Amino acid sequence: MTNQVRVRFAPSPTGPLHIGGVRTALFNYLFAKKNNGVFYVRIEDTDQNRFVPGAEEYILEALEWLGISPDETIGKNEKFGPYRQSERKELYKKYADQLIESGWAYYAFDTAEELDELRKKAESEGQTFIYNHSNREQLKTSLKLSKEEVDNCIANGEAYVIRFKTPVGETLHLNDMIRGDIKFDTSLLDDKVLYKSDGMPTYHLANIVDDHLMETSHVIRGEEWLPSMPLHELLYKAFGWTAPKFAHLPLILKPVGNGKLSKRDGDKLGFPVFPLDWIDPVSGEKSSGYREKGFYPETVLNFLALLGWNDGTDQEIFSLEELVEKFDLSRVHKAGAKFDPEKNKWFNQHYLKLQSDSNLALEFQKILQEKGIISDKEYVTKVVALIKERATFVSDFYELSDFFFVAPQEYDSKALKNWKKETPILMTQVRDLISGIEDFEAKNIESIVKSWITDQEIGMGKVMQPLRLSLVGAVKGPDLFEIIEMIGKEEAVRRIDNAVNTIQ
Repeated sequence: MTNQVRVRFAPSPTGPLHIGGVRTALFNYLFAKKNNGVFYVRIEDTDQNRFVPGAEEYILEALEWLGISPDETIGKNEKFGPYRQSERKELYKKYADQLIESGWAYYAFDTAEELDELRKKAESEGQTFIYNHSNREQLKTSLKLSKEEVDNCIANGEAYVIRFKTPVGETLHLNDMIRGDIKFDTSLLDDKVLYKSDGMPTYHLANIVDDHLMETSHVIRGEEWLPSMPLHELLYKAFGWTAPKFAHLPLILKPVGNGKLSKRDGDKLGFPVFPLDWIDPVSGEKSSGYREKGFYPETVLNFLALLGWNDGTDQEIFSLEELVEKFDLSRVHKAGAKFDPEKNKWFNQHYLKLQSDSNLALEFQKILQEKGIISDKEYVTKVVALIKERATFVSDFYELSDFFFVAPQEYDSKALKNWKKETPILMTQVRDLISGIEDFEAKNIESIVKSWITDQEIGMGKVMQPLRLSLVGAVKGPDLFEIIEMIGKEEAVRRIDNAVNTIQ
């Protein structure tokens, strides 16, 4: 084991990467970069029954989109490869056998049906069946059978698993970098399966062996793995290896704060819980992702970083570089963090404003083209500059600016209260005024129109609101005179005429 910081994100390819997993990856990435270490990704696919095609590729694509790609992973700097556990299968049996030989593990020949019967019997007696020190020497295990009987069972092809032999009557005093000192009574632990009858290791064995062989210095993972901490520490002890330091991150809670935010909460609650769109290969069901919903990767990282961590100040906006600089596990909270979708949108609004008008215009042009509107980039860029302060997503742009491209076909009923008997006459006069302006620049148009209103001793509201309604179709939009300049003299006159002739 070297002194270099080496941390890993080790997801299982059982479906799309949940936003909680993204946060785990992010915190590992930040910790590695803060300490000039290595962030690597290992795919833990030992559970072949739950393997989902496409999930592995999805995970790596999501990390790349977010800008937190690993330093080492499948096909990239494979210093300790392979980085896919199914390709390391032959390694694990050797270590399982080593535990058998040292007395830290044993063979168990119980069938699934026999174990099910034991569970049902315990339930009928109001108890819970736990496979541990209380019964392991009475069941069909190598702790009860003679060596000859065990050898015969194996030779005859009887299915078996290898279980960890948990010590009895010990109190483990363990340290978590976030939660501090934690005590576990080994007598309350069960004897976990380490090696399955299908010849594959369980998560527990493969995880420990790989973390050791890949020289993992710190294990930063979700709170749901906290109950596994005593077994993992005991496995390190059984092998005679130095355990990494552990840190268990707080849960991400539902917006209501009641319970863990799950994969099923996604579109059901009206916001994504996945980084990218995902289509289930079996059901064909689609789950929405942050990328396709119009969120920026900077938004997702900034928002997730503050779910369970802060730097001790009121600062909320952090670049990835700032997060690396300020990240410290001692500032991670123990309590769960409530997911706030509205706050997430607030972050996206901030990062949208930082985008160049030119780049946003390119994105907006695609939306316009889908609507059959062809407009040159220079014009669209000017529109974007006027409306982006009010937008959260690029997808909001058209609703905020449709009047720049299409004349209103109807008028907002609520705004019609400002259309009085004298309004058509006033609008006709304003139309004539506008049609006579030579220097058709927003400030000049504003000066001429407002001077006329003042000279005529007419209230501004009597002209300005009906004029906006005529041009826009509603009382919305950016500076009115910017709109007039943008749509041009002829179009402005045409729209005013249409309003005068249409609105009764």
